[in-house]
Amino acid sequence: MVGGEAAAAVEELVSGVRQAADFAEQFRSYSESEKQWKARMEFILRHLPDYRDPPDGGGRLDQLLSLSMVWANHLFLGCSYNKDLLDKVMEMADGIEVEDLPQFTTRTSKLSQKIYHIFIISYRIRKEAGMNVT
Repeated sequence: MVGGEAAAAVEELVSGVRQAADFAEQFRSYSESEKQWKARMEFILRHLPDYRDPPDGGGRLDQLLSLSMVWANHLFLGCSYNKDLLDKVMEMADGIEVEDLPQFTTRTSKLSQKIYHIFIISYRIRKEAGMNVT
């Protein structure tokens, strides 16, 4: 009978996972891609037990959904937020693997690249003109 008990336990676990996924599905945004939603749903399901609303209300679930959006917006859209908030959501998401993330450059890094290119062009012009380049 041990095999029957184990199978029942596995079935109960699978059923619980399905119910949690079905519950989370109601929070999917219409504009989320499948990749974005799967990552955000993993974030939500991972922390759902800690953020369930108490019987008297309190908005804990709303807080979790907001944190999941902050994380997804930062990851997929390059949005920036307060450092403490980003640290919190990145810690909460530790271990969630998402492949093929977009790469973002900041305005500062683009400006640094432009300044570097201007410096190189200026250097070459001065060198070709026989000017001191040191």
